[in-house]
Amino acid sequence: MANLKVKLGKLHLKNPVMTASGTFGYGTEYLDFVDISRIGGIIVKGTTIRERQGNPYPRMAETPSGMLNAVGLQNKGVDYFIDHIYPTVKDFDTSIFVNVSGSTIEDYIITAEKLNDLPKVPGIELNISCPNVKEGGMAFGTSCLSAAQVVRAVRMVYKNELMVKLSPNVTDIAEIALAVESEGADSISLINTLLGMAINAEQRKPVLSTITGGLSGPAVKPIALRMVWQVAQAVKVPVVGMGGIMNATDAIEFLLAGATAIQIGTANFIDPTVTMSVLDGIDEYLQRHNYNDVNDIIGKLEI
Repeated sequence: MANLKVKLGKLHLKNPVMTASGTFGYGTEYLDFVDISRIGGIIVKGTTIRERQGNPYPRMAETPSGMLNAVGLQNKGVDYFIDHIYPTVKDFDTSIFVNVSGSTIEDYIITAEKLNDLPKVPGIELNISCPNVKEGGMAFGTSCLSAAQVVRAVRMVYKNELMVKLSPNVTDIAEIALAVESEGADSISLINTLLGMAINAEQRKPVLSTITGGLSGPAVKPIALRMVWQVAQAVKVPVVGMGGIMNATDAIEFLLAGATAIQIGTANFIDPTVTMSVLDGIDEYLQRHNYNDVNDIIGKLEI
């Protein structure tokens, strides 16, 4: 078996296969399907300072080669996570990241600070695709200034691995990546979902209660690959790629484009064992091409 270990900042992962926030619950939901200890890392569902009920139903819709979701960060808040969820996942033999979301910079600061002292949570993934309520609802991650502000504020209070998740709904993704890197991001993950919508023509109504939602799945993969490649060319910190990864070949394409690790999202809903097949497929690819180390193919796209 080839060496599959990769490094995100100061954190060592046993392999580059991770799960995307909101698609793998807290990991406990998948114990009947996968060996959690084989996964490189788990990003648990979005966590906010206070409990959120999420958006009204319907909030998910199937689309050609993908799906739309507008769940709305439903969760019971960071204190509930610390008191009730953390004890059930702390003994997982994998790296656990908490996806942190907020409506104000203060929300991010308080939530991140509360997670500082959980020894089995070596990092957080900062979701800056959230709307900044103090700036009229514009997402933090859609401007260099607001992206830099929230990362700078969290970096001042959070001492562990800080991964920042970028929104693809921007003109220049590399510019945003450079802004968050300059403010202390240890790694950068992308892409979050693309803004889309679905319409029921017979009813002449939107399918989602929120009208628009986040598009994920195979449909977004070419865009995700392009953005991962652009960001990997621009920054010095590790990049974690995601967006439409359904199998090992997809994952390898992201590694070749410059991703140090990958996250699997929508595919978990279709095949709850997909992380295992992707992991095995990466190893098989390395052996077939006579590579002894997965790091030998990272960023090795031949232009």
